[in-house]
Amino acid sequence: MSIQQEEQLIAKIQSIFPDESSILPEFQLPSLIHQTDYLVNGELRQWDGATEDAISCIYLKTSKGLEPKLIGSFPLLTKEAALDVLDAAVKAYDHGVGDWAMMPVAERIAHVQDFTYRMKSKRQEVVRLLMWEIGKSLADSYKEFDRTIDYIEDTIGALKDLDRANSRFIIEQGVIGQIRRSPLGVVLCLGPSNYPLNETFTTMIPALIMGNTVILKPSRPGTLLFRPLLEAFLESFPKGVVNTIYGKGREVASPIMASGRLDGFAFIGSSKAANALATLHPKPNRLRTILGLEAKNPAIILPDADLDLTVKECILGTLSFNGQRCTALKILFVHAQIIDQFLEKFSSALSNLKFGLPWDKDVSLTPLPEIDRPKYFTELVEDAKQFGAKVINAGGGTIEETFFYPAVLYPVTPEMRIYHEEQFGPVIPIATFEHLDTPLQYIVDSNYGQQVSIFGQDPDAIAQLVDRLVNQVARVNLNSQCQRGPDTFPFTGRKDSAEGTLSVTDALRSFSIRSLVAAKEKEENKKLLTTIVREHKSNFLSTDFIL
Repeated sequence: MSIQQEEQLIAKIQSIFPDESSILPEFQLPSLIHQTDYLVNGELRQWDGATEDAISCIYLKTSKGLEPKLIGSFPLLTKEAALDVLDAAVKAYDHGVGDWAMMPVAERIAHVQDFTYRMKSKRQEVVRLLMWEIGKSLADSYKEFDRTIDYIEDTIGALKDLDRANSRFIIEQGVIGQIRRSPLGVVLCLGPSNYPLNETFTTMIPALIMGNTVILKPSRPGTLLFRPLLEAFLESFPKGVVNTIYGKGREVASPIMASGRLDGFAFIGSSKAANALATLHPKPNRLRTILGLEAKNPAIILPDADLDLTVKECILGTLSFNGQRCTALKILFVHAQIIDQFLEKFSSALSNLKFGLPWDKDVSLTPLPEIDRPKYFTELVEDAKQFGAKVINAGGGTIEETFFYPAVLYPVTPEMRIYHEEQFGPVIPIATFEHLDTPLQYIVDSNYGQQVSIFGQDPDAIAQLVDRLVNQVARVNLNSQCQRGPDTFPFTGRKDSAEGTLSVTDALRSFSIRSLVAAKEKEENKKLLTTIVREHKSNFLSTDFIL
Protein backbone atom coordinates (compact mmCIF):
# COMPACT_ATOMS: atom_id res chain seq x y z
CA MET A 1 0.00 0.00 0.00
CA SER A 2 1.37 3.41 -0.97
CA ILE A 3 1.76 6.29 1.49
CA GLN A 4 -1.20 8.04 -0.18
CA GLN A 5 -3.39 4.95 0.15
CA GLU A 6 -2.46 4.58 3.81
CA GLU A 7 -3.32 8.23 4.43
CA GLN A 8 -6.68 7.67 2.77
CA LEU A 9 -7.27 4.60 4.96
CA ILE A 10 -6.48 6.56 8.12
CA ALA A 11 -8.78 9.38 7.02
CA LYS A 12 -11.55 6.85 6.45
CA ILE A 13 -11.01 5.41 9.92
CA GLN A 14 -11.21 8.87 11.41
CA SER A 15 -14.59 9.44 9.75
CA ILE A 16 -16.12 6.14 10.82
CA PHE A 17 -18.77 7.67 13.09
CA PRO A 18 -21.88 9.27 11.50
CA ASP A 19 -24.42 11.86 12.47
CA GLU A 20 -27.61 10.32 13.77
CA SER A 21 -29.78 11.54 10.91
CA SER A 22 -27.84 9.37 8.45
CA ILE A 23 -28.74 6.12 10.24
CA LEU A 24 -31.64 4.26 8.66
CA PRO A 25 -34.78 4.19 10.85
CA GLU A 26 -34.78 0.39 11.19
CA PHE A 27 -31.40 0.54 12.94
CA GLN A 28 -32.14 3.45 15.24
CA LEU A 29 -33.31 2.95 18.80
CA PRO A 30 -36.95 4.07 18.99
CA SER A 31 -36.41 5.63 22.43
CA LEU A 32 -34.17 5.63 25.46
CA ILE A 33 -34.55 2.53 27.62
CA HIS A 34 -34.55 3.64 31.22
CA GLN A 35 -34.99 0.32 32.97
CA THR A 36 -36.42 0.74 36.46
CA ASP A 37 -37.47 -2.83 37.18
CA TYR A 38 -35.88 -6.17 37.97
CA LEU A 39 -37.33 -9.65 38.22
CA VAL A 40 -37.66 -11.13 41.69
CA ASN A 41 -40.04 -13.67 43.20
CA GLY A 42 -42.34 -13.67 40.19
CA GLU A 43 -42.78 -9.91 39.87
CA LEU A 44 -41.17 -7.02 38.07
CA ARG A 45 -40.26 -4.96 41.08
CA GLN A 46 -39.70 -1.24 40.61
CA TRP A 47 -36.36 0.23 41.59
CA ASP A 48 -36.19 3.83 42.78
CA GLY A 49 -32.53 3.86 43.78
CA ALA A 50 -29.35 4.64 41.92
CA THR A 51 -29.00 3.80 38.24
CA GLU A 52 -26.16 3.62 35.74
CA ASP A 53 -26.22 5.09 32.24
CA ALA A 54 -25.87 2.61 29.41
CA ILE A 55 -23.52 4.26 26.92
CA SER A 56 -23.12 2.90 23.42
CA CYS A 57 -19.72 2.22 21.92
CA ILE A 58 -21.00 4.09 18.86
CA TYR A 59 -20.19 7.79 18.74
CA LEU A 60 -22.28 10.31 16.82
CA LYS A 61 -21.34 13.56 15.16
CA THR A 62 -22.91 16.55 16.89
CA SER A 63 -22.43 20.29 16.89
CA LYS A 64 -20.03 19.73 19.82
CA GLY A 65 -18.04 17.08 17.98
CA LEU A 66 -18.15 13.33 18.49
CA GLU A 67 -20.22 12.21 21.46
CA PRO A 68 -21.15 8.69 22.63
CA LYS A 69 -24.78 7.70 22.22
CA LEU A 70 -26.81 7.33 25.42
CA ILE A 71 -28.95 4.19 25.17
CA GLY A 72 -30.68 4.35 28.54
CA SER A 73 -29.99 3.24 32.09
CA PHE A 74 -30.38 0.27 34.40
CA PRO A 75 -30.66 -0.26 38.17
CA LEU A 76 -27.71 -0.37 40.53
CA LEU A 77 -29.08 -2.63 43.23
CA THR A 78 -27.80 -2.54 46.78
CA LYS A 79 -26.54 -5.40 48.91
CA GLU A 80 -29.90 -5.53 50.65
CA ALA A 81 -31.81 -5.78 47.37
CA ALA A 82 -29.46 -8.49 46.09
CA LEU A 83 -29.94 -10.57 49.24
CA ASP A 84 -33.68 -10.16 48.85
CA VAL A 85 -33.35 -11.67 45.36
CA LEU A 86 -31.34 -14.51 46.86
CA ASP A 87 -34.09 -15.10 49.42
CA ALA A 88 -36.60 -15.48 46.58
CA ALA A 89 -34.44 -18.05 44.77
CA VAL A 90 -33.75 -20.00 47.98
CA LYS A 91 -37.43 -20.01 48.90
CA ALA A 92 -38.43 -21.21 45.44
CA TYR A 93 -35.94 -24.09 45.63
CA ASP A 94 -37.00 -24.82 49.22
CA HIS A 95 -34.31 -27.40 49.96
CA GLY A 96 -35.25 -29.36 46.87
CA VAL A 97 -38.96 -29.66 47.60
CA GLY A 98 -40.05 -26.48 45.80
CA ASP A 99 -42.47 -26.82 42.92
CA TRP A 100 -39.78 -26.38 40.25
CA ALA A 101 -37.30 -28.85 41.72
CA MET A 102 -40.03 -31.46 42.27
CA MET A 103 -41.66 -30.92 38.88
CA PRO A 104 -41.53 -33.82 36.38
CA VAL A 105 -38.96 -33.35 33.62
CA ALA A 106 -41.65 -33.19 30.94
CA GLU A 107 -43.33 -30.24 32.69
CA ARG A 108 -40.06 -28.33 33.11
CA ILE A 109 -39.44 -28.84 29.42
CA ALA A 110 -42.89 -27.40 28.65
CA HIS A 111 -42.04 -24.24 30.63
CA VAL A 112 -38.75 -23.79 28.76
CA GLN A 113 -40.54 -24.33 25.44
CA ASP A 114 -43.06 -21.66 26.38
CA PHE A 115 -40.23 -19.25 27.17
CA THR A 116 -38.56 -20.02 23.84
CA TYR A 117 -41.77 -19.22 21.99
CA ARG A 118 -42.04 -15.86 23.78
CA MET A 119 -38.35 -15.12 23.29
CA LYS A 120 -38.59 -15.50 19.52
CA SER A 121 -40.98 -12.54 19.35
CA LYS A 122 -38.25 -10.30 20.84
CA ARG A 123 -35.67 -11.06 18.17
CA GLN A 124 -35.57 -7.62 16.55
CA GLU A 125 -35.38 -5.76 19.86
CA VAL A 126 -32.55 -7.91 21.18
CA VAL A 127 -30.59 -7.75 17.91
CA ARG A 128 -30.84 -3.95 17.79
CA LEU A 129 -29.56 -3.70 21.35
CA LEU A 130 -26.68 -6.08 20.64
CA MET A 131 -25.55 -3.69 17.91
CA TRP A 132 -25.86 -0.54 20.00
CA GLU A 133 -24.59 -1.92 23.31
CA ILE A 134 -21.54 -3.95 22.25
CA GLY A 135 -21.00 -3.01 18.58
CA LYS A 136 -21.73 -6.48 17.21
CA SER A 137 -22.50 -6.52 13.49
CA LEU A 138 -26.07 -7.02 12.33
CA ALA A 139 -25.27 -10.41 10.83
CA ASP A 140 -23.46 -11.61 13.96
CA SER A 141 -26.22 -10.25 16.20
CA TYR A 142 -28.82 -12.25 14.31
CA LYS A 143 -26.49 -15.24 14.45
CA GLU A 144 -26.09 -14.91 18.23
CA PHE A 145 -29.84 -14.74 18.79
CA ASP A 146 -30.65 -17.62 16.44
CA ARG A 147 -27.85 -19.78 17.79
CA THR A 148 -29.23 -19.22 21.28
CA ILE A 149 -32.67 -20.42 20.20
CA ASP A 150 -31.04 -23.47 18.59
CA TYR A 151 -29.11 -24.11 21.79
CA ILE A 152 -32.28 -24.09 23.89
CA GLU A 153 -34.04 -26.46 21.50
CA ASP A 154 -31.00 -28.75 21.37
CA THR A 155 -30.86 -28.73 25.17
CA ILE A 156 -34.48 -29.83 25.35
CA GLY A 157 -33.72 -32.66 22.94
CA ALA A 158 -30.65 -33.70 24.94
CA LEU A 159 -32.60 -33.76 28.19
CA LYS A 160 -35.26 -35.96 26.60
CA ASP A 161 -32.54 -38.37 25.49
CA LEU A 162 -30.97 -38.32 28.95
CA ASP A 163 -34.29 -38.89 30.69
CA ARG A 164 -35.22 -41.72 28.32
CA ALA A 165 -31.89 -43.41 29.03
CA ASN A 166 -32.58 -43.17 32.76
CA SER A 167 -36.20 -44.32 32.65
CA ARG A 168 -35.37 -47.91 33.50
CA PHE A 169 -34.26 -49.95 36.47
CA ILE A 170 -30.87 -51.62 36.70
CA ILE A 171 -30.19 -54.84 38.57
CA GLU A 172 -26.59 -55.42 39.64
CA GLN A 173 -25.29 -57.90 42.20
CA GLY A 174 -28.72 -58.45 43.69
CA VAL A 175 -29.52 -54.72 43.97
CA ILE A 176 -32.27 -52.96 42.03
CA GLY A 177 -31.57 -49.30 41.27
CA GLN A 178 -32.81 -46.37 39.27
CA ILE A 179 -30.29 -43.60 38.56
CA ARG A 180 -31.42 -40.14 37.55
CA ARG A 181 -30.09 -36.62 37.83
CA SER A 182 -31.17 -34.15 40.50
CA PRO A 183 -30.68 -30.36 40.68
CA LEU A 184 -27.94 -28.65 42.68
CA GLY A 185 -30.02 -25.87 44.22
CA VAL A 186 -29.62 -22.13 43.66
CA VAL A 187 -27.30 -21.10 40.81
CA LEU A 188 -25.80 -17.67 40.13
CA CYS A 189 -25.16 -17.07 36.41
CA LEU A 190 -22.83 -14.30 35.27
CA GLY A 191 -22.37 -13.94 31.54
CA PRO A 192 -19.73 -12.16 29.43
CA SER A 193 -20.02 -8.95 27.44
CA ASN A 194 -18.79 -10.40 24.14
CA TYR A 195 -21.62 -12.95 23.79
CA PRO A 196 -23.94 -11.58 26.46
CA LEU A 197 -27.02 -13.45 25.26
CA ASN A 198 -25.68 -16.75 23.96
CA GLU A 199 -23.04 -17.59 26.52
CA THR A 200 -25.22 -16.49 29.42
CA PHE A 201 -27.99 -18.76 28.19
CA THR A 202 -25.60 -21.69 27.70
CA THR A 203 -25.30 -21.79 31.48
CA MET A 204 -28.69 -20.46 32.58
CA ILE A 205 -30.91 -22.70 30.42
CA PRO A 206 -29.33 -26.04 31.43
CA ALA A 207 -29.30 -24.89 35.06
CA LEU A 208 -33.01 -24.08 34.84
CA ILE A 209 -34.16 -27.12 32.95
CA MET A 210 -32.43 -29.44 35.44
CA GLY A 211 -34.57 -28.02 38.26
CA ASN A 212 -32.34 -25.35 39.78
CA THR A 213 -33.51 -21.85 40.58
CA VAL A 214 -31.43 -19.13 38.97
CA ILE A 215 -30.14 -15.64 39.70
CA LEU A 216 -29.04 -13.92 36.50
CA LYS A 217 -26.64 -10.99 36.46
CA PRO A 218 -26.29 -9.55 32.95
CA SER A 219 -22.90 -8.32 31.81
CA ARG A 220 -21.86 -4.67 31.68
CA PRO A 221 -22.00 -3.75 28.80
CA GLY A 222 -24.78 -5.96 27.54
CA THR A 223 -27.36 -5.33 30.24
CA LEU A 224 -30.28 -3.70 28.45
CA LEU A 225 -30.67 -6.41 25.81
CA PHE A 226 -32.13 -8.63 28.54
CA ARG A 227 -34.87 -6.12 29.29
CA PRO A 228 -37.17 -7.34 26.45
CA LEU A 229 -36.94 -10.87 27.88
CA LEU A 230 -37.98 -10.14 31.47
CA GLU A 231 -41.69 -10.50 30.79
CA ALA A 232 -41.05 -13.78 28.98
CA PHE A 233 -39.25 -15.08 32.07
CA LEU A 234 -42.04 -13.80 34.28
CA GLU A 235 -44.81 -15.43 32.25
CA SER A 236 -43.03 -18.74 31.57
CA PHE A 237 -41.66 -19.80 34.96
CA PRO A 238 -43.03 -20.14 38.49
CA LYS A 239 -42.21 -17.31 40.87
CA GLY A 240 -38.70 -17.23 42.23
CA VAL A 241 -37.35 -19.65 39.63
CA VAL A 242 -35.73 -16.90 37.52
CA ASN A 243 -34.52 -13.72 39.18
CA THR A 244 -32.26 -10.88 38.02
CA ILE A 245 -29.77 -8.59 39.70
CA TYR A 246 -28.04 -5.52 38.30
CA GLY A 247 -25.09 -3.44 39.34
CA LYS A 248 -21.47 -3.79 40.37
CA GLY A 249 -20.31 -7.30 41.13
CA ARG A 250 -18.82 -6.39 44.50
CA GLU A 251 -22.10 -4.76 45.54
CA VAL A 252 -24.55 -7.45 44.43
CA ALA A 253 -22.76 -10.71 43.55
CA SER A 254 -20.27 -10.69 46.42
CA PRO A 255 -22.84 -10.64 49.25
CA ILE A 256 -24.83 -13.39 47.54
CA MET A 257 -21.72 -15.56 47.36
CA ALA A 258 -20.62 -14.69 50.89
CA SER A 259 -24.01 -15.75 52.25
CA GLY A 260 -23.06 -19.39 51.69
CA ARG A 261 -26.52 -20.14 50.29
CA LEU A 262 -25.44 -20.61 46.67
CA ASP A 263 -25.08 -24.13 45.35
CA GLY A 264 -23.85 -23.37 41.83
CA PHE A 265 -21.78 -20.61 40.25
CA ALA A 266 -21.64 -20.23 36.47
CA PHE A 267 -19.26 -17.56 35.24
CA ILE A 268 -17.67 -16.64 31.91
CA GLY A 269 -14.93 -14.05 32.15
CA SER A 270 -11.54 -13.63 33.80
CA SER A 271 -10.08 -16.07 36.29
CA LYS A 272 -9.23 -13.17 38.58
CA ALA A 273 -12.87 -12.11 38.84
CA ALA A 274 -14.11 -15.70 39.12
CA ASN A 275 -11.67 -16.55 41.90
CA ALA A 276 -12.40 -13.34 43.79
CA LEU A 277 -16.08 -14.27 43.88
CA ALA A 278 -15.86 -18.02 44.44
CA THR A 279 -13.45 -17.69 47.37
CA LEU A 280 -16.06 -15.64 49.25
CA HIS A 281 -18.22 -18.74 49.70
CA PRO A 282 -17.79 -19.90 53.33
CA LYS A 283 -18.40 -23.56 52.42
CA PRO A 284 -16.56 -24.04 49.10
CA ASN A 285 -17.14 -27.81 49.01
CA ARG A 286 -20.84 -27.11 48.62
CA LEU A 287 -20.34 -24.86 45.61
CA ARG A 288 -20.31 -26.32 42.10
CA THR A 289 -18.38 -23.99 39.79
CA ILE A 290 -18.69 -23.97 36.02
CA LEU A 291 -16.21 -21.44 34.64
CA GLY A 292 -15.22 -20.33 31.15
CA LEU A 293 -12.08 -18.25 31.54
CA GLU A 294 -9.14 -16.81 29.58
CA ALA A 295 -7.28 -18.38 26.72
CA LYS A 296 -4.25 -17.57 24.60
CA ASN A 297 -4.96 -19.95 21.75
CA PRO A 298 -2.02 -20.30 19.34
CA ALA A 299 -1.88 -21.34 15.71
CA ILE A 300 1.02 -23.48 14.52
CA ILE A 301 1.55 -23.00 10.79
CA LEU A 302 3.77 -25.66 9.25
CA PRO A 303 5.87 -25.14 6.10
CA ASP A 304 3.54 -27.26 3.94
CA ALA A 305 0.36 -25.44 4.98
CA ASP A 306 -2.10 -24.38 2.30
CA LEU A 307 -1.46 -20.65 2.67
CA ASP A 308 -4.70 -19.44 1.12
CA LEU A 309 -6.77 -21.63 3.43
CA THR A 310 -4.55 -20.84 6.40
CA VAL A 311 -4.77 -17.09 5.93
CA LYS A 312 -8.55 -17.27 5.54
CA GLU A 313 -8.93 -19.24 8.76
CA CYS A 314 -6.41 -17.11 10.65
CA ILE A 315 -8.19 -13.90 9.64
CA LEU A 316 -11.44 -15.37 10.96
CA GLY A 317 -9.70 -16.73 14.02
CA THR A 318 -7.99 -13.49 14.99
CA LEU A 319 -10.60 -10.93 13.97
CA SER A 320 -14.12 -12.37 14.18
CA PHE A 321 -15.97 -9.86 16.38
CA ASN A 322 -12.75 -7.86 16.50
CA GLY A 323 -10.93 -10.74 18.18
CA GLN A 324 -13.11 -10.40 21.28
CA ARG A 325 -13.59 -14.12 21.81
CA CYS A 326 -12.00 -16.47 24.30
CA THR A 327 -11.66 -18.92 21.40
CA ALA A 328 -9.89 -16.39 19.17
CA LEU A 329 -6.44 -17.14 17.79
CA LYS A 330 -4.30 -14.85 19.92
CA ILE A 331 -0.80 -15.66 18.67
CA LEU A 332 0.39 -17.12 15.36
CA PHE A 333 3.54 -19.23 15.09
CA VAL A 334 4.60 -19.37 11.43
CA HIS A 335 7.45 -21.52 10.11
CA ALA A 336 10.46 -19.51 8.95
CA GLN A 337 10.30 -21.03 5.44
CA ILE A 338 6.95 -19.39 4.70
CA ILE A 339 6.88 -16.36 6.99
CA ASP A 340 7.35 -13.76 4.23
CA GLN A 341 4.59 -15.22 2.08
CA PHE A 342 2.28 -15.53 5.05
CA LEU A 343 2.80 -11.94 6.19
CA GLU A 344 2.11 -10.61 2.72
CA LYS A 345 -1.04 -12.66 2.25
CA PHE A 346 -2.32 -12.00 5.77
CA SER A 347 -1.83 -8.23 5.52
CA SER A 348 -3.52 -8.19 2.12
CA ALA A 349 -6.50 -10.15 3.43
CA LEU A 350 -6.82 -7.85 6.43
CA SER A 351 -6.82 -4.77 4.22
CA ASN A 352 -9.85 -6.17 2.39
CA LEU A 353 -11.93 -6.42 5.57
CA LYS A 354 -14.68 -3.85 5.67
CA PHE A 355 -14.86 -1.69 8.77
CA GLY A 356 -17.69 0.53 9.88
CA LEU A 357 -20.86 0.50 11.97
CA PRO A 358 -22.65 -2.69 13.03
CA TRP A 359 -25.49 -2.31 10.54
CA ASP A 360 -23.25 -1.64 7.53
CA LYS A 361 -23.53 -4.39 4.95
CA ASP A 362 -20.75 -7.01 5.09
CA VAL A 363 -18.94 -5.16 7.88
CA SER A 364 -16.24 -7.14 9.70
CA LEU A 365 -14.59 -4.63 12.04
CA THR A 366 -16.69 -2.47 14.35
CA PRO A 367 -16.24 -0.20 17.41
CA LEU A 368 -15.25 -1.84 20.70
CA PRO A 369 -17.72 -1.96 23.61
CA GLU A 370 -15.27 -0.82 26.30
CA ILE A 371 -14.01 2.72 26.00
CA ASP A 372 -10.61 2.02 27.58
CA ARG A 373 -9.67 -0.92 25.34
CA PRO A 374 -8.04 1.10 22.51
CA LYS A 375 -5.68 2.62 25.06
CA TYR A 376 -4.73 -0.84 26.34
CA PHE A 377 -4.12 -2.12 22.82
CA THR A 378 -1.90 0.87 22.10
CA GLU A 379 0.14 0.05 25.21
CA LEU A 380 0.65 -3.50 23.95
CA VAL A 381 1.73 -2.24 20.54
CA GLU A 382 4.18 0.30 21.96
CA ASP A 383 5.63 -2.29 24.32
CA ALA A 384 6.21 -4.70 21.43
CA LYS A 385 7.86 -1.95 19.39
CA GLN A 386 10.36 -1.32 22.19
CA PHE A 387 11.55 -4.90 21.82
CA GLY A 388 11.86 -4.86 18.05
CA ALA A 389 8.40 -5.65 16.67
CA LYS A 390 6.88 -3.59 13.89
CA VAL A 391 3.29 -2.92 12.86
CA ILE A 392 3.42 -4.44 9.40
CA ASN A 393 -0.06 -3.56 8.11
CA ALA A 394 -1.04 -0.15 6.79
CA GLY A 395 -3.03 1.88 9.30
CA GLY A 396 -2.49 -0.71 12.01
CA GLY A 397 -3.24 0.67 15.47
CA THR A 398 -5.11 3.78 14.26
CA ILE A 399 -7.71 4.87 16.82
CA GLU A 400 -10.91 6.85 16.52
CA GLU A 401 -12.62 6.94 19.94
CA THR A 402 -13.79 3.31 20.48
CA PHE A 403 -12.61 2.03 17.10
CA PHE A 404 -9.19 0.41 16.89
CA TYR A 405 -7.95 -0.65 13.48
CA PRO A 406 -6.20 -4.04 13.77
CA ALA A 407 -2.45 -4.01 14.32
CA VAL A 408 -0.36 -6.93 13.07
CA LEU A 409 2.88 -7.19 15.06
CA TYR A 410 5.99 -8.98 13.77
CA PRO A 411 8.37 -10.37 14.90
CA VAL A 412 6.97 -11.07 18.36
CA THR A 413 9.33 -12.48 21.00
CA PRO A 414 9.04 -13.60 24.65
CA GLU A 415 10.19 -10.24 26.06
CA MET A 416 6.95 -8.61 24.89
CA ARG A 417 3.71 -8.42 26.87
CA ILE A 418 1.67 -9.41 23.82
CA TYR A 419 3.57 -12.72 23.70
CA HIS A 420 1.98 -13.76 27.01
CA GLU A 421 -1.03 -11.55 27.74
CA GLU A 422 -4.49 -12.41 26.41
CA GLN A 423 -5.19 -9.26 24.37
CA PHE A 424 -8.87 -10.07 23.68
CA GLY A 425 -9.02 -7.76 20.71
CA PRO A 426 -7.57 -6.73 17.33
CA VAL A 427 -3.85 -6.89 18.07
CA ILE A 428 -2.34 -9.84 16.20
CA PRO A 429 1.11 -11.07 17.31
CA ILE A 430 3.04 -13.19 14.83
CA ALA A 431 6.13 -15.16 15.81
CA THR A 432 8.32 -17.33 13.67
CA PHE A 433 9.95 -20.69 14.39
CA GLU A 434 12.34 -23.16 12.80
CA HIS A 435 11.86 -26.05 15.21
CA LEU A 436 8.53 -27.23 16.63
CA ASP A 437 10.01 -27.07 20.11
CA THR A 438 9.35 -23.31 20.06
CA PRO A 439 5.53 -23.34 19.81
CA LEU A 440 5.28 -26.59 21.78
CA GLN A 441 7.23 -25.17 24.69
CA TYR A 442 5.11 -22.01 24.50
CA ILE A 443 1.99 -24.12 25.00
CA VAL A 444 3.55 -26.12 27.83
CA ASP A 445 4.62 -22.94 29.64
CA SER A 446 1.34 -21.10 29.07
CA ASN A 447 -1.10 -20.50 31.91
CA TYR A 448 -3.88 -21.42 29.52
CA GLY A 449 -4.93 -24.61 27.81
CA GLN A 450 -8.10 -24.13 25.85
CA GLN A 451 -7.40 -24.82 22.16
CA VAL A 452 -4.80 -24.78 19.40
CA SER A 453 -4.97 -24.70 15.61
CA ILE A 454 -2.56 -26.67 13.41
CA PHE A 455 -2.13 -25.87 9.74
CA GLY A 456 -0.32 -28.35 7.52
CA GLN A 457 -0.71 -31.35 5.21
CA ASP A 458 1.85 -33.95 6.31
CA PRO A 459 -0.07 -36.77 8.08
CA ASP A 460 2.98 -37.89 10.08
CA ALA A 461 3.76 -34.39 11.35
CA ILE A 462 0.11 -33.65 12.15
CA ALA A 463 -0.36 -36.96 13.96
CA GLN A 464 2.68 -36.38 16.16
CA LEU A 465 1.51 -32.88 17.04
CA VAL A 466 -2.00 -34.08 17.83
CA ASP A 467 -0.71 -36.74 20.20
CA ARG A 468 1.39 -34.20 22.08
CA LEU A 469 -1.17 -31.41 22.17
CA VAL A 470 -4.28 -33.27 23.30
CA ASN A 471 -2.61 -33.55 26.68
CA GLN A 472 -2.00 -29.80 26.81
CA VAL A 473 -5.22 -28.29 25.49
CA ALA A 474 -8.86 -29.36 25.37
CA ARG A 475 -9.34 -29.10 21.61
CA VAL A 476 -7.00 -29.40 18.64
CA ASN A 477 -8.29 -27.87 15.39
CA LEU A 478 -6.85 -29.10 12.10
CA ASN A 479 -6.61 -26.54 9.29
CA SER A 480 -9.30 -24.42 10.89
CA GLN A 481 -9.65 -21.63 13.43
CA CYS A 482 -10.34 -22.29 17.09
CA GLN A 483 -14.02 -22.19 17.92
CA ARG A 484 -16.66 -23.28 20.39
CA GLY A 485 -19.17 -24.98 18.10
CA PRO A 486 -20.85 -27.17 17.28
CA ASP A 487 -22.60 -26.80 20.64
CA THR A 488 -22.94 -30.56 20.88
CA PHE A 489 -19.13 -30.81 21.20
CA PRO A 490 -17.58 -30.43 24.68
CA PHE A 491 -16.34 -26.92 25.46
CA THR A 492 -13.79 -26.70 28.23
CA GLY A 493 -10.12 -26.01 28.89
CA ARG A 494 -7.10 -27.00 30.94
CA LYS A 495 -5.07 -24.96 33.43
CA ASP A 496 -6.60 -21.50 33.98
CA SER A 497 -8.90 -21.64 30.95
CA ALA A 498 -11.95 -23.40 32.37
CA GLU A 499 -13.51 -25.39 35.14
CA GLY A 500 -16.22 -27.85 34.21
CA THR A 501 -17.48 -28.63 30.72
CA LEU A 502 -20.15 -26.92 28.67
CA SER A 503 -21.98 -28.37 25.71
CA VAL A 504 -25.59 -29.24 25.06
CA THR A 505 -25.20 -32.54 26.91
CA ASP A 506 -22.31 -31.79 29.28
CA ALA A 507 -24.03 -28.69 30.68
CA LEU A 508 -27.00 -30.78 31.81
CA ARG A 509 -24.58 -32.89 33.83
CA SER A 510 -22.66 -29.85 35.08
CA PHE A 511 -25.78 -28.37 36.66
CA SER A 512 -27.04 -31.58 38.26
CA ILE A 513 -25.88 -34.52 40.30
CA ARG A 514 -26.51 -38.23 39.92
CA SER A 515 -28.96 -39.57 42.47
CA LEU A 516 -30.27 -43.10 42.81
CA VAL A 517 -32.83 -45.16 44.64
CA ALA A 518 -31.72 -48.70 45.45
CA ALA A 519 -33.27 -51.77 47.04
CA LYS A 520 -32.21 -55.34 47.54
CA GLU A 521 -33.67 -57.71 44.97
CA LYS A 522 -36.34 -59.18 47.20
CA GLU A 523 -39.90 -59.94 46.23
CA GLU A 524 -41.42 -57.41 48.62
CA ASN A 525 -39.15 -54.68 47.22
CA LYS A 526 -40.08 -55.60 43.66
CA LYS A 527 -43.76 -55.29 44.54
CA LEU A 528 -43.15 -51.96 46.28
CA LEU A 529 -41.29 -50.47 43.32
CA THR A 530 -43.83 -51.85 40.84
CA THR A 531 -46.70 -50.23 42.73
CA ILE A 532 -44.94 -46.87 42.96
CA VAL A 533 -44.14 -46.86 39.25
CA ARG A 534 -47.43 -48.28 37.98
CA GLU A 535 -49.56 -45.88 40.03
CA HIS A 536 -47.29 -42.85 39.28
CA LYS A 537 -46.72 -42.14 42.96
CA SER A 538 -43.22 -40.66 42.40
CA ASN A 539 -41.71 -38.23 39.95
CA PHE A 540 -38.25 -39.72 40.45
CA LEU A 541 -39.15 -43.41 40.38
CA SER A 542 -40.70 -43.57 36.96
CA THR A 543 -40.44 -45.42 33.71
CA ASP A 544 -42.35 -42.80 31.72
CA PHE A 545 -40.84 -42.22 28.29
CA ILE A 546 -40.72 -38.60 27.07
CA LEU A 547 -41.34 -38.38 23.33
